[in-house]
Amino acid sequence: MVNIFRSYNPIVILWLAVLVFVLRIGYLVNTPDRLEFIFVESFSRLLVPVSYEYALSPFFNVLLATLLVFIQALLLNTMVNYFNLLNKPSYMPALMYITVSALFTPFLRLSAPLICNFLVIWLMYKLFSLYKGTEVKSTCYDLGLIVALGSLIYLPFSWIFLVVFIAIIIFRPFNWREWAAVIIGYATVFFFLAVVYFYNDRLNRFSSIWLPLGGKFPTSISINNYTYVLLVPVAVILVLSVYKLQQGFFKSYVHIRKSFQLLVAYFLVAGLAFYVKTEFQLNHFLLCAIPVAITFAYYFLHATSRWFYETLYLLLVAGIIYFQFNTF
Repeated sequence: MVNIFRSYNPIVILWLAVLVFVLRIGYLVNTPDRLEFIFVESFSRLLVPVSYEYALSPFFNVLLATLLVFIQALLLNTMVNYFNLLNKPSYMPALMYITVSALFTPFLRLSAPLICNFLVIWLMYKLFSLYKGTEVKSTCYDLGLIVALGSLIYLPFSWIFLVVFIAIIIFRPFNWREWAAVIIGYATVFFFLAVVYFYNDRLNRFSSIWLPLGGKFPTSISINNYTYVLLVPVAVILVLSVYKLQQGFFKSYVHIRKSFQLLVAYFLVAGLAFYVKTEFQLNHFLLCAIPVAITFAYYFLHATSRWFYETLYLLLVAGIIYFQFNTF
């Protein structure tokens, strides 16, 4: 099945559409009676002065999330092929994103991290464009805006600010104006938010927005046992992907090498930012789905033993569907 997506035939999009529903069939059949959807942080709730948390039925919630994942998969695939990150065009990034974003049931519903992945794709496109840009101060300003917008939706996204600066270090010679443009872009959004606070006579609460960023890192995380079972094939594929990347790393163009370095930095920062939320939620790790999907795509696109990679992928898909029907 994987071999179908190694080509760049547009007809493959139909197979992607089928697969995105197949990987969510168990949750669509056994949709919970009530699902909450919060797409802005409490401090930016003034910008959305209506009650929306339970406006969608649970089934439509999951259905809309499925549609968003499909759109994100196509956008991600277009970006990866545009920058030639995998050395040849295919629909493998889209396949891997659809798969990774279905790993756990919290991933299958509408959530702030899922919405933020649109911003992550936009952010990555602009970050990868820094390498060949000559005058990029406007791009840097846009990057600050994107991170700020993501922060209004999901506060842990604020830590992606570090990723932007890491990208500038990786792709650009030092220019303080570019760094300043990022800061100004970020500050612009929060300046207008401060105006809203002032208009609503709440300016005294504005400084408390970033307090969670300074919280203590948790010493333990509670995760269901079945989650660890699903992580076994994920870990195997990740190890194989890293090994495959290492084999061709120094044979790749400089831009591709730098791009994968950036993806590693993003994965680490986004993954560790979960502590900002006082209550741990597994759907936070949707923010890590994009770099993982690109890395997995590299392995499945360049692997040579067909029976092995096909079997490995089928085991992962079988595990995803099985645990949707059996949550224990």
